[in-house]
Order: sequence, then C-alpha cells, then structure tokens
Amino acid sequence: MSLPAKVLRLSALPAEACAAAASSASSGAFGRFVRIALQSAGLAAIWLLADFAVRAFHLPVPGGVVGLLILLALLFCGGVAPRWVKAGADWLLSDMLLFFIPAAVAAVQYGGLFREDGWRLALVVVFGTLMVMVAVAFAVEQASRLERRLELRRITAARHAARA
Repeated sequence: MSLPAKVLRLSALPAEACAAAASSASSGAFGRFVRIALQSAGLAAIWLLADFAVRAFHLPVPGGVVGLLILLALLFCGGVAPRWVKAGADWLLSDMLLFFIPAAVAAVQYGGLFREDGWRLALVVVFGTLMVMVAVAFAVEQASRLERRLELRRITAARHAARA
C-alpha cells in the first residue's frame, strides 16, 4: 500500500485509533501479538460477562451462547467493528483443536460406555453435525440475501441522490 493510501485510511479513524494504528504498524510482530492478546481478552470478557448473567438469572442456556448473541448484537448494531475482534477470533479458531484435547482424554475413561452405546453416540454426533450444517447454511443464505438487499437499497438511494 502506498503512503498516501495508508494516510487516507488512517485519517478516516478517530485520532486515538490513528495513533494506536500507527504505533502498532511500526512495531510489527509485537503489535500483532498485543492486538491478538487484547482482542482475545475482549472476547473472553464478553464470555465471562455472559456466563455471570446466565448464573445470576438462572438462564437455561450456556454462557457461551449468550456471549455469542451479545457479540452478534454488538456487531450488528455497530457497537463493535469486526476489525476490533477479527485477529483475536482468528487466533482462537486456529487453535480450537487444543480446547478439545481434555474432552478427548476424558472420553478414554468411559470405554465401556462407548462399547455399549457407541452407535447411539455416533448417531447423535452425526445428526447434530447435520443439524448444525443445515442451520449454518440457512443462516449464511439469509445473511447473503440481506446483504444483497441492503446493497441494492444503497445503490438505489445513491442513484436517486445523483438525480436530485
């Protein structure tokens, strides 16, 4: 990216965000590490807040689900910009397998359960996976349709404004 384009991009941000972006851009790997750490901490804070709310109000859903809904609402209403959480979320998703290792180790302790009811467990896992795949496909399709409608409205409004 050329210097004028970088300056134009930075000038669209608030003043303190410009300073932070400029300092993190110059620090390279350390700036990336700090950005990922802060974003991951922010995501963890949302999760902890949601978990506290679930426990306080005795809600029948996990804190992670409530946290996800809170983050989704913040993203949709503009309270949180996607770039504010992207690096932290990417890092968490890339290392997601590490979060499942304790569950896999614990499953080894229940060999008898898997021998007796393994087929039922496999059926539940396959059915659950298919349900998630269908739900994600539906959500992506609806989001795509919404995005196309909003883009069409934006284009139509721009055309009407240009004619006026």
